[in-house]
Amino acid sequence: MITVVVYSESGGTFKTTTTANLAAAWARMGLDVCVIDLDPQEGNLTSLFDVGEHRSDPDVDNLVKHILEMPDGDFDDLIETSDEGVDVIPSHDMLSDFTSNLEQKISYETGMKNMSKAEYPRYELLHELLWEKQALHEEYDAVLIDPNARAEDLLYNAIFALRTLVAPVKPAGKGNLSLDGLEELVANMSDELDIQIGLSCVIPSGVGQTNAHQQYYKQFDGTDEFDTPVAIADRESLMDTMWEARGSAFKVLEEGWKTFEDDGEMVSEPGHRRVRDREVETLCDLYELAAFIATDTFGVDVDTELVLDIQDDEPRTFDVRERAETEVVTR
Repeated sequence: MITVVVYSESGGTFKTTTTANLAAAWARMGLDVCVIDLDPQEGNLTSLFDVGEHRSDPDVDNLVKHILEMPDGDFDDLIETSDEGVDVIPSHDMLSDFTSNLEQKISYETGMKNMSKAEYPRYELLHELLWEKQALHEEYDAVLIDPNARAEDLLYNAIFALRTLVAPVKPAGKGNLSLDGLEELVANMSDELDIQIGLSCVIPSGVGQTNAHQQYYKQFDGTDEFDTPVAIADRESLMDTMWEARGSAFKVLEEGWKTFEDDGEMVSEPGHRRVRDREVETLCDLYELAAFIATDTFGVDVDTELVLDIQDDEPRTFDVRERAETEVVTR
């Protein structure tokens, strides 16, 4: 089973779009996929997949209530399905107050049980919910979490529950600093919680053609400290349009979504995007990344053939595993 937290301390590293594209890729490979959005900010995965209509309603049931053992309904009712076949547990505004609500729960329960707060398993609650109470491993082949960026209770619960990180990084100095912080976080969490946390791979993202970007990418690609299976090129238009298409980069290209000016207003519609080879190449990179994580990190066999059914165009087929092997030979 695939269990991944897509995380980076640095902003603007395509954390959310990477999560969405991995989820969509695995769904295309025939896997049953669930994504959990733990980011309370606007412009999150919930918005991207166009789910969570009632995320601002304090009275509706949501994931926080289930984590804190105060549910107002069945867990299965939290799950919504995107039009790309990805199950999503949406974000909710209660996530912003998770730590304060958790502290109240801890104070009450430790008082009732005459135990110290330090003994309370505050980082194990999501793990218990997902695997022991809901047994998601019996329903899904892959579970991903798009967490909040701050190193606090929600993030620690996400990492404790899934145990494996995928790290998008910028090809710049801030990316290196983010990676240093990630390694420190992994080491501290592993020691404090006495669990093994793995780093599947690092993904240089938004890689441009400048000398600085290329030099930083070579540093990432040339290290033996972690795997760098692909680099995602700077495809700002493709990634930004995901928010308008309400779906993955695969959906953007196949349905031809494009943002353009019409009568003085910016509009986004399908059927207008020209197929560019460089964007097709990026979709292949994303599919190759998903295949690498599935097979090399988790030992899950997947179909590595990517079929792009592009509107008003002939279907295009690529075997990304053969492509990856060719790249290794030619490096």
